[in-house]
Amino acid sequence: MNKPLAPKPEFETGLYRHYKGNEYTLVDVVMHSETQEWMVLYRPMYGEAGLWVRPYTMFFEKVERADGQLIDRFLRL
Repeated sequence: MNKPLAPKPEFETGLYRHYKGNEYTLVDVVMHSETQEWMVLYRPMYGEAGLWVRPYTMFFEKVERADGQLIDRFLRL
């Protein structure tokens, strides 16, 4: 018996800036086929690009700067 799928979390597609400075386009939020974990599908806006995934919780988490301030890992532009 399959467990019910978690509802798709809220998100906005578009351009985001990583706290280290590079920009990325959030394409969609997708589900991992084995773990049923929500993942962010995104494309770097530099280099050879391609498509990448990162856990939703990690993409939208806060990170602590050296000065102790909490900031978004990826900030919507």
